[in-house]
Amino acid sequence: MTVDTARPEAPLDPAAQSSLSTAAARNLATTTKSAPQMQEITSRWLLRMLPWVETKGGTYRVNRRLTYTVGDGRIEFVQDGSDVRVIPRELGELAMLRGFDDVDVLTALAGRCVQRDFRPGEVLVERGTPAEQIHLIAHGRIGQTSVGKYGDEAAVAVLADGDRFGENALLDADAQWDYTATAETAGTLLTLSRADFTAVLSTAPGLQDHIHTFSSLPHQRQNRHGEAEIAMSAGHTGEAELPGAYVDYELNPREYELSVAQTVLRVHTRVADLYNGPMNQTEEQLRLTIEALRERQEHELINNREFGLLPNAAFKQRIQTHSGPPTPDDLDELLCRRRGSKFFLAHPRAIAAIGREFNARGLYPDHVDVGGQQVPAWRGVPILPCNKIPISKENTSSILVMRTGEDNQGVIGLRQTGLPEEYEPGLSVRFMGIDERSIISYLVTTYYSAAILVPDALGVLENVQIARRRD
Repeated sequence: MTVDTARPEAPLDPAAQSSLSTAAARNLATTTKSAPQMQEITSRWLLRMLPWVETKGGTYRVNRRLTYTVGDGRIEFVQDGSDVRVIPRELGELAMLRGFDDVDVLTALAGRCVQRDFRPGEVLVERGTPAEQIHLIAHGRIGQTSVGKYGDEAAVAVLADGDRFGENALLDADAQWDYTATAETAGTLLTLSRADFTAVLSTAPGLQDHIHTFSSLPHQRQNRHGEAEIAMSAGHTGEAELPGAYVDYELNPREYELSVAQTVLRVHTRVADLYNGPMNQTEEQLRLTIEALRERQEHELINNREFGLLPNAAFKQRIQTHSGPPTPDDLDELLCRRRGSKFFLAHPRAIAAIGREFNARGLYPDHVDVGGQQVPAWRGVPILPCNKIPISKENTSSILVMRTGEDNQGVIGLRQTGLPEEYEPGLSVRFMGIDERSIISYLVTTYYSAAILVPDALGVLENVQIARRRD
């Protein structure tokens, strides 16, 4: 008799069977099993690349030099149908109004802001013309261009939601636009003219005192980063009197407290007793729980509003793409804003978009070795994937680049080791007991945070278009 081995073995007539069937023999055989698998596990490059600093006491204080840089935040708006209004307190993000808290005056200024809708390609301000108003961008993208050294048109910046331009026009009657601002998309902005600002200023003595104080700030004692200047003399001859100097510090430095991620792992004693071989059930449960905890840890390091890298990146270190997709020019602009960039971090789909833009220009990124793996790089800086970076409904994302380490005044991870019942550095597994249902409980805990030591340690390329464009 011929048996078709390509199909399940059919029952044989006992009288015709001459040997033990494979179906019956399988009941006596052992099986080869894999360890439990988990699709959620990713490469977690951020956790691997961040240098981790021991944080005793659960708090890390970032001491910096005193800086006069004020009003660097984005401005927020409220929308009522097609009407857009600026939130009065948000005007405090303007440098000249930083710290001014008279709500009535701020409301009067907000009420004088005039809404203006613009179309793609519309010229909003022209280079060389008088600057008589400040523009607050509620929505849309605006490109600024000027004339280069050799007479050609040069891109200056790309502005988006929450940005503004023309702030100096409110106090300088002779101000002129030194660039041309052109709308790249449709959008809305609010305009406050110098005349309206002056009208409110004339009736608000408190605002007059505030503006006078702002105007008298020792601007000559700032370096190009806004830090208090260290007075010194160089290149003198003879017996010139040397200036005295000291390094002033921030009076209220920022402190980062360690955050926590916790879960309770439960295992029934019957499972641990009877089904613990050939694999240790508790160990396998614990391994997968820790993997999920680490994934959540990386997500928080990217997105947490208190210490996450995306929400806490300095506004001056956030730039917009010039055309939407991530081009080599955009990556170069990210790199040129800081020294010693260690790595890029981008969503895998954003990395694919980078590859498409490179290919369209006939470029092929280099590859570098990172931890024994070959990864793509630009200008020698590796481009690492991180699926925790969000993608918006409009198919846009962000690309991060950072310098790392305490010695480099970069981005660092914070943790505390030496915890009771520590299982991994900074992660503990504590036995919580057995309840009346015979269930064993373990408390799995990890403490972590991240700190940006100086603002230019982290840069973000925002509104990166990752969808494939139609040819």
